[in-house]
Amino acid sequence: MFDPVTLVVIGSALFGTVCLSGIHRVPEGHVAVYYRGGALLKRTEQPGFHFATPLVTMTESVQTTVQTDKVTHIPCGTMGGTVITFDRIEVVNQLSAELVLDTVKNYTTSYDKTWIYDKIHHEINQICSRSTLEEMYITKFDTLDETLRDALQQDIDRYAPGITILAIRVTKPNIPGAIRANYEAIESERTKLQVAVETQRLVEKQAETESRRAVLEAEKLAAVEAVELERRLKHKENEQSMAKIANDMHTAKAKADADAEHYRVSKEAEANGLLFTPEKLQVEAMRAIANNTKIYWGDALPKLVPPSMLA
Repeated sequence: MFDPVTLVVIGSALFGTVCLSGIHRVPEGHVAVYYRGGALLKRTEQPGFHFATPLVTMTESVQTTVQTDKVTHIPCGTMGGTVITFDRIEVVNQLSAELVLDTVKNYTTSYDKTWIYDKIHHEINQICSRSTLEEMYITKFDTLDETLRDALQQDIDRYAPGITILAIRVTKPNIPGAIRANYEAIESERTKLQVAVETQRLVEKQAETESRRAVLEAEKLAAVEAVELERRLKHKENEQSMAKIANDMHTAKAKADADAEHYRVSKEAEANGLLFTPEKLQVEAMRAIANNTKIYWGDALPKLVPPSMLA
């Protein structure tokens, strides 16, 4: 049998082990909830170390940061009866820390199974049953993400308001091989048609560009010719102006020369008028006669010479 000291040591060790087993850690981005006797307690704890009564209180951590749930292998039947399968749908969601207790109380810590995994299956089948294969595979596929998100969020806001659906990503569904081959052929033809349309549009654009370039070149040439014509006209006008100035200068010079000659002649006539008086003219006449008269000596002299000249 153990002595009292040994029993005390063993009891202390057991007590310490039990106490240590009551210490638990809540990771960052999570909130701890507690159960006692299977009943959810009205208590939560934030990240860190906390203590719960061992063997009496059970602890679970609930993530409150953004998480992505991947729902896989989702079959559904279209309006025409064709069964298609979505390999994976990703749902980005977040649980509000303030509403953790209400959500866990109503749907347990596996709330995402009810409101994401099962709900995705339900909504996909609802959408498929109202749509044709072409709509699910082609025409409505680009809006399927938003349609699913809105459908989930509408019911979640009513029954589980602590959950927020942030985004949904849907992969292309798998369809029967024969039908997929037809769609691929159609898509190939559509691609060829699109290439032809784009090619025609490119050719038209190039033609339009060439036409605009030709117009711009013509406008540029016309502008250059207009400038050259304007330059020539200015040159001719300058030549005409210079010729007119030369003519005016020549006319002015001729007029000045004529006026000077007229003035000279007038002044000379005026001087001659003052110089050649009647008496002067008589003397000059007599002198001219004297210079040109032959004198004859004899008995007939008195008849030839006036008496006044002999006086």
